[in-house]
Amino acid sequence: MPDAATHAAPSAAAGRRFADRRDAGRELALRLAAYAHRDDVTVLALPRGGVPVAAEIARALDAPLDILVVRKLGLPGQPEYAMGAIASGDVRVLNTQVIQQLAISYSAIDIVTRAEMRELHRRERLYRGDRPMPAIEGRQVILVDDGMATGATMRAGVQALRDLQPARIVVAVPVSAAETCHLISQDADEVVCGQTPERFRSVGQWYETFEQTTDDEVRRLLVGRAREAKVEDIG
Repeated sequence: MPDAATHAAPSAAAGRRFADRRDAGRELALRLAAYAHRDDVTVLALPRGGVPVAAEIARALDAPLDILVVRKLGLPGQPEYAMGAIASGDVRVLNTQVIQQLAISYSAIDIVTRAEMRELHRRERLYRGDRPMPAIEGRQVILVDDGMATGATMRAGVQALRDLQPARIVVAVPVSAAETCHLISQDADEVVCGQTPERFRSVGQWYETFEQTTDDEVRRLLVGRAREAKVEDIG
């Protein structure tokens, strides 16, 4: 695959903090205007936090919205720190550097993987019900999250999408560690990072409000966008 086009705002020690995920999605949508009003574009969100961002992007671009379920693999005893991720389609991406540095055994990795796989399947049933994933082959897919720290979750998502043969994978996030934005460009066809601040500690520090997105909110946003799209088609 050729090197991806990477679009990142200039690094800054202090950047603008987003009011919330919806605010971030509206701003990020401006950088994706080239994909507006096309019939070959699908916006996919990484639940849960990526869904409010992606809902605003899908609305601005007049594109369908759906989800790609990916789960972080947290370190044993430190679940907030990622050692990898899994995604639909039995994809697993491991951060070998972290695993080797901390001497994490593969049996411990497998235990975490099995637990997260159960949660991944639960969320697929919860968000989709019996509805299958939309057709991806030959489409321009914009894969959205609320930010990237290590990028393990996003990498798993991109690799899962590759198996579905889209024409193009565009990764879009409001904020990212600069090195992660560059790393993801090795996997995706295009990467759009709204901000790449120099002093990046966590995604949440770049939001005024960063409450956990609930399952109910995810379902509501997916159903709401589907209804909007039907109205737009009728109009």
